[in-house]
Amino acid sequence: MADWRVIRHAESGRVVLPRARWCDSFWCHFRGLMLRRHLPDDEGLLFVYGRESIAETSIHMFFVFFSIAAVWLDGDGRVVDAKLARPWRPYYGPSQPARYLVEARPALLEHVTVGDRLTFDDTAE
Repeated sequence: MADWRVIRHAESGRVVLPRARWCDSFWCHFRGLMLRRHLPDDEGLLFVYGRESIAETSIHMFFVFFSIAAVWLDGDGRVVDAKLARPWRPYYGPSQPARYLVEARPALLEHVTVGDRLTFDDTAE
């Protein structure tokens, strides 16, 4: 059974991503969105790392066949960087150390900006 979260703006409570899969295992990090052909508009991945880092939270887009939003957050849930990641690019990393990474459809970039604080609420599957 997958572990899902609702991602919200901390201040307003507004939902920015209704379904984010909690991704804290090696295999989930390894697989990410590789080889997937589609990602629903209301779904994404929430990568969790053991510490804040630039290197550990960097991504590649090999074998990802569509553009995604990559949103990096620090340990307090504050957005430290957000980028449009395009297929088959070798490297995307945050400008500041991050502990969390959200990967979702590009429309997510319209709902978050650097400096926003986000929360991850448990949701029933």
